[in-house]
Amino acid sequence: MKCRAQFLLSQNTQHAALSEISREEAMHIPKDAMLLRIFFGENDRFEQQSLSEAIVLKAREMHLAGATVLRGPMGYGHSSRLHTAKIMRLSFDLPMVVEIVDTEAKINEFLPVLDQMMTSGLVTLEKVQVLQYGPEGLKERGGFA
Repeated sequence: MKCRAQFLLSQNTQHAALSEISREEAMHIPKDAMLLRIFFGENDRFEQQSLSEAIVLKAREMHLAGATVLRGPMGYGHSSRLHTAKIMRLSFDLPMVVEIVDTEAKINEFLPVLDQMMTSGLVTLEKVQVLQYGPEGLKERGGFA
């Protein structure tokens, strides 16, 4: 029991230290930012890992503000082949989307790295307004005060 308590205490101490570090190194995004959207198949890989994981880990390594992976239940792309999660149509290559929002400069810095990771897919960019990121709410950023 004592070993388990020490282990849990150690884990809590590590978690607190990581939380403190993450608060100090919090990412900041200006109100006017860019949205990078990356479409590809679930089976796509980069080196020894899934492409979605590789993209998110590289984005984090490069200190981009955040990344989200979305898995679609149905879609088609360049080949026009339908990919679906329906039981009657077995498809194991469902559509995936990774969305990353950050400054235009940081997104542009990430694009050549992304290009080396992808063999096919669709990449889009669009200008966005960031209304909330972290504790800074809609009233402050969106001008809804």
